[in-house]
Amino acid sequence: MNPTPIPPFLDREKSDACIHCGLCLQACPTFLETGNENDSPRGRIHLMRGLDDGRFPLTDGIANHIDRCLGCRACEAVCPSGVEYGAMIERTREIIRQHRTMPLPKRLLQRVVVERLLISPTALRLSTVSARWMQRVGGMALLPQRLRAMAALLPPKSSNSTVEKIDRKGVSERKIATGIMGGCVASVLFPGTNHATVSAAQACGYQITADSGSACCGAIHAHSGNMEQARTRAQAMIAFFERADVDVILVNAAGCGSTMKEYPQLFNSNPQWRARAEQFSSKVRDVTEILHELPDDFSKKATNHPRTTYHDACHLCHAQNIAEQPRYNITQPELAQRLGARKAKNILATEATVVVAANIGCIMQIRASLSAAGANGVRVVHIADWVMESGQ
Repeated sequence: MNPTPIPPFLDREKSDACIHCGLCLQACPTFLETGNENDSPRGRIHLMRGLDDGRFPLTDGIANHIDRCLGCRACEAVCPSGVEYGAMIERTREIIRQHRTMPLPKRLLQRVVVERLLISPTALRLSTVSARWMQRVGGMALLPQRLRAMAALLPPKSSNSTVEKIDRKGVSERKIATGIMGGCVASVLFPGTNHATVSAAQACGYQITADSGSACCGAIHAHSGNMEQARTRAQAMIAFFERADVDVILVNAAGCGSTMKEYPQLFNSNPQWRARAEQFSSKVRDVTEILHELPDDFSKKATNHPRTTYHDACHLCHAQNIAEQPRYNITQPELAQRLGARKAKNILATEATVVVAANIGCIMQIRASLSAAGANGVRVVHIADWVMESGQ
C-alpha cells in the first residue's frame, strides 16, 4: 500500500461518461481470459476513479490490473457512451509510474529493456545476435521468463521478404511528397517490410522524399505511461517532418500510427505544440489506407496466393478506425501466452497457410504463438510484404 496521497488526475467529465453498462466485457481480451471484473474496462475504470478521488490506495494489486490492460481499445469500439478509455489508461499509468516503485526486475525490464534497448538500433542488433546465438546453443532456459518471452518473438533472419523492383506497368504517374516513419524496431527486425512499404507507396504515386530512419515515435513510452519521454520523442518526430515538408507521413506499424495520430493529446497544456501536432497528425496515414490505390494487376495476382486469413490489428481497427481498407507481450508474458494460444487456435481453425497482419508487434506475437502450437507451416507476413509479393 502506498501512503503517498495521489492528487486528482482524471478528466472527470470524460471518465464519468462510463455508465458501467457492461457492453465492453465481451470485447475485452483480458476479461475473457481471466473472468476477473478488475481485468475488464468497466472494472478498471472503477479502479481509476477510486484512485482519482482517494477512495482506493495505490496497491500492487490495482497496479497489476491496470498493467494487464493490452491497450487494444476494443472497448471503445463498442462503447455506447463514447468513453475515451485509451487516454484514461495511459494517464493512469503515468500517475502509477510517478507514485509507485515497481519491483526491481520489472523496473529494469520496463525502463532498460523496453524503453531503452528496443529504441536503440545498435543495442537491439547486439541483443538480437546474442538471443539467436542462445537459441542455437540451447541456452534460453538460463534467461528469466520475461526475457525468454522476448526472445521467442524474434523473427528468423529469413522471415522478412524484400522487394527489389516492381512492375511499372499501370503505376500511377502522380507524385505526392511523402515521408516514411521507418521505426526503431522495424528498421532492425523488419527492413524488408519497410522496403515493401516504400515500393507499395511508389506504385500508388507517393514519392518518398523523407525517411525518419530508426527514430522512435514515442508510442512505446506513451503506452507504458512515460509521457515525458513520449512528448520528447513526438516533438523530435514532428520537427523532422516539418523540415521535410511532406504532404503525407506513411506508417506501417499500427501501434506507432495510432500514437502519431493522437500526438495532439500529448500537448493539451501547450497550445503552440498542440497546433504543430495537429498539423502533423493530419498527414499521418497507415499503409493500409493507400493500398486500395494500387494498380488492378496487384489485386488480380493476389488471388494466386494460398488460403489466407487476415488479422485485424487492434490499434488499426479500434484506435485508428481503419476497418474498411485492406486492413504487451513483454511485461505480462503469462497472460500474453494464453491470449496467443487462443489466437493460434482460431487461425488454425481457418485452415489458412498464410496470415496477413498490419502491425509488426502482432506479427511477432502470432508467429511465436503458432510456433508454440506446433504450426510452423503457417506463414505470417505484413500486408505490405504480401501485397508486393502479389504484384511480382
